Formats: sequence, structure tokens, C-alpha cells
Amino acid sequence: MPNNLKRFLFLLVDFIMINAAFILWSLLRARMGFFARTDMVSLFQLSCIIYLFWLFLFIFFGHYLTWLTRSRTDEFISLTKTITIGLVLIFLFTVDINEDFYNPFRLSRMLIIAYWGLMVVLVGMGRLALITLHRKMLEAGIGLRDTIIVGTGDKARELAVNIQASPALGYRLCGYVAEPKTRQEEKFRATPLLGACSNLRELINKYNIQEVLIGLDRRSEKNLEAILAQCEGTGVGLKIIPSLSDLLLGQARTNQLYGSPLIEITPQLMAPWEWQVKRFSDIVFSLFILVAFLPFWLLMALCIKLDSRGPLFYKQKRVGMNGKEYTMIKFRSMVEGAEKMTGPVWASWDDPRVTKFGRFMRRARLDEIPQLLNVIKGDMSWVGPRPERPFFVKQFTRQIPLYARRLRIRPGITGWAQIKGQYDQKIEHVKEKLAYDLFYLENMSLRMDVKIILSTIYTMLRFRGH
Repeated sequence: MPNNLKRFLFLLVDFIMINAAFILWSLLRARMGFFARTDMVSLFQLSCIIYLFWLFLFIFFGHYLTWLTRSRTDEFISLTKTITIGLVLIFLFTVDINEDFYNPFRLSRMLIIAYWGLMVVLVGMGRLALITLHRKMLEAGIGLRDTIIVGTGDKARELAVNIQASPALGYRLCGYVAEPKTRQEEKFRATPLLGACSNLRELINKYNIQEVLIGLDRRSEKNLEAILAQCEGTGVGLKIIPSLSDLLLGQARTNQLYGSPLIEITPQLMAPWEWQVKRFSDIVFSLFILVAFLPFWLLMALCIKLDSRGPLFYKQKRVGMNGKEYTMIKFRSMVEGAEKMTGPVWASWDDPRVTKFGRFMRRARLDEIPQLLNVIKGDMSWVGPRPERPFFVKQFTRQIPLYARRLRIRPGITGWAQIKGQYDQKIEHVKEKLAYDLFYLENMSLRMDVKIILSTIYTMLRFRGH
């Protein structure tokens, strides 16, 4: 079943159940003698308006992103929390100060608890029914994700046994991959040996693998880096059996696979609602800055045209999220045709291609302003790794382990690496900034984004940009 169809089914069931809960609640109010619409046409129209509120709330809290990765218990608990928050908001939005403060326990107001109960029961039943249907499909072998296990030892064997005994987990085991310098058997319980770790990327593409489970008995930083580098850019899900030290230090955020704890290797630790706020803020603040300071941008445009011949904007292909290329737009700060003179090269502190006004713009980072259009389009974010050219991305991916990992999220106008690392002038600087990018990916939050933006503003005011 395609993901879009699954999402549509959840949207459809939620629509039916949310409207049913409101209509039943309105009929209950009318039966108890309180004011309520009973005409089904007008009642359904009002119910659809209420549904839009719940739709926004469910999207905000990520209920259309992670429903299939949760157990039914976790899904029901998460749904109950969201519905409770929604009912509190509705209660506050509909407060009548003159009536509710003097009569805080009116029965007509307390009936909102009945609405909460109807929402929890009906929406919960609808969602749990769909999750149960999906589990039954998995048990019948429908919709399983093709999976390989990296490792040939006891941990890998235990994983293989659990997967084969529990099809409801959603994994179809295609085979296993042997780590270097280990004894290799041709197959284990009819699971074939597909190849070695050095060919992991080719095996993922050849067998259309969707999940990679790392079950190494002994792992080193070097071989783990090699495995992760092979998987970068393939879009596979990655999970690993944690070591005892991972668990003791609290570094493992694990899922349970019938007794086998697994760390989900992901750079995105932000909650779904934080992602929604981040994207909403990107759009709102970008539009505000472009519109509010439009006269200043027009003055800058005039200065660029008077300073040197050539176009107003500089456009260049950059690599965005998941390796997708897009056209980045900036105010032109170099002479016309600068790239043609030298080819793809790093800019230097005393780059002769930079114009006089371009040097001022770079110091104040004002040449970045047109990238707000990229932010609005969804190519970029305010905060994220620096967008790089395809030529350098290919070069760095070959030379630097885990470089492609930074492509998991939208690139940013500013970022932790941009304010902490040195200006890229040699490969060592790129490696240093990659460490900052990976730190941001593993610790990203709205609070950290605000800190980065404030640091960037401070840099702009001091004219310390590059």
C-alpha cells in the first residue's frame, strides 16, 4: 500500500470520526435541553469548520507522520494527549467571562468532557482499527519492508530469528552482509549471504533495500563510520543494536524489537510539532523581512548596478535536502562571469573577483537576503548546514566519511557551522565544519535555532561576515 494511500485513509477515517463525535455531542446537548443546532445540514457545516481545527492540531503534533511506527498503545496515548490539549484550547477560546467566572460549574460547560470522551473513543477506535488492519496485512506478507542485517555473529542471528518469527514488525529479511575479517557462512536459516560491507551501497540499490539493521558483536568507530557512509543518500532506515555503554550513558533512544533494543540512527531529534513551527517561522519571518525592508533592498539593488556591470542577482546550483539540486539566488557580490574565469573554487579572504559594494554586502551578510525566496519555496531554511555546490558535494562525499549525512535536512542561510567554523579555504576547514553540522543535526531544537540566529545578527552588526 503506497504511503500516500495510507495517509489518505487516516485522513478519511479521522474526518468521519471527528465529525461523528461533534454531531453526537450536539445531539446530546439538545436532548438535555441546552442550545444546540439540530438541523443536520447546518450541523454538518459547523462540524466541518471544527474539523479544520483538529486537522491543524493533528498535523502540528505529527499524527500523520509516525502512526505506523508506534504501537497501538503508544498511538492511543499520544492521540489522547493531543485531544486533551485541543479541548483545553476550545474551552479557553469559548470562555464567557461574565458567566463562567461567576458560575464555574455550569452543566452546559461541563458537557465538554463528554465531547472529549467521544473524541477519544471514536477517533481512537478509527485509528486503532486502521493500525490493526495494517498489522494483519504485514502478517499476511503485504507491505513488508525489504531488510538486510549487517553482521554475522550472535547479535545478527538473534535479530534474524526475531524478524522471521514476527512478520508484524514489517521487515522482510532479504539477507545479511558480512563485516570485514569475519567467518562467513553462505546462509543462516535460509537467509543468504549477499556480500561484504564494502559493497553495501551496491547491495542496497540492487535489492531495493528499505531498512538496514546493524547487528555487530564488536564494533569500532572506524567500521561503523564506513557502514553509515555506505548508507548515506540511499534513503534507507538505519537501526543498530546499542552497546552496554550506550545504554548506561543514556545515549541510546531505543525501539524494542521483541527483546532486542535498537537505536534508530537519525539526525532529526526534533518533535513533529517543532518541525511545523520551524517551517511556519521560516515562511512568516522571510515574508516579513522581504516586505518590511523592501525600500532598503531596492536601494541595495541600485548600488549593485552602479558598482559594476552585470545582473542584479547571482544564481547557482546548490545541493539541498536529500541531495536534490536547486537554484540558489543571492545578490551579486562578484564581477560578472567570475565562475567562468576560475571554475568551481573556494572563495578566499582577498578574492579579487569581489566588487567594492560586494565586499560590504559580504561583511554584513546582506548578499544572502534573496535566499529568503528559497526559504519560502522550501529549498532552504533559516538555520541548517551551508548549501554546497554539486561539484564539491561529490568531491567531499568521496573524501570525508559521513559528509552526505548533512544532506538529511534543508540547508540554511545560517547555521552552527557557519558561526563556529572557519571560512572554507582547505579540506581541514570542511572537516571541522562537518563536525559542527553533525553536532547541530543531533542536537537541533527551536531553542538552538534562536541562539544561532541571534549570533548571526550579532555578526552582521559587527560586520564580521566573510
